[in-house]
Amino acid sequence: MKILIVCGAGASSAFVAHRLRVTGKERGLTLAVVAGSESDLPSSLDTIDVLLVGPHLAPRFERISAQAKERGVGVVLLPDSVFSARDGAVALDLAVDAEHERSWV
Repeated sequence: MKILIVCGAGASSAFVAHRLRVTGKERGLTLAVVAGSESDLPSSLDTIDVLLVGPHLAPRFERISAQAKERGVGVVLLPDSVFSARDGAVALDLAVDAEHERSWV
């Protein structure tokens, strides 16, 4: 599964991406996880399966979600707690759920 995590500048999403990779490895999953900023979306949406969006982008989530869904990408607005979590379990569970939903559309 190819996952892009976006936040405003890409800094905080890098920490979440690292935790996702570690948790995915612990679960035996094959993941390609990249952190980025909102400005990365136009060039990235055609290359990913799931888009995880930082909570501070909530005011723009409807637009971001529509763009992602147009390209068949699963999309999730992450809760604040994901950014302070010690592991990537919640974020990974949300990504897996989004991937499954995307497969049924």
